[in-house]
Amino acid sequence: MSLHRRLSIASGAALLTFALAGCSGLGRTMVGTLNYETGREVVVRVTSPSVNGCHRLAPSGATRVENATLVDIQLYRTLDCKGKDPIYLATRTADEIVPGTLPWRSYSVIH
Repeated sequence: MSLHRRLSIASGAALLTFALAGCSGLGRTMVGTLNYETGREVVVRVTSPSVNGCHRLAPSGATRVENATLVDIQLYRTLDCKGKDPIYLATRTADEIVPGTLPWRSYSVIH
């Protein structure tokens, strides 16, 4: 086998390795815990949820959320991470709803 062919194969293998490493972010997590209290005063702890998609909270919703992860999130009062006026919750902070308002029902990661 020629030197040129071996270098081409080695270069192709290296490029494939880098390409696959770039796709490995598809399974990334938030690293840490997201803690929330439901409308029924039950504390829920979610460990390292995915950074992808919309995440639903408990059926009764959340009245207080503590973001002890390494990423920022947005909280929504709808089940599908849509709607007006989402609440921004930075990493290592907490927030709770104003009495008399709807609970949060979903969240998404800010990329």
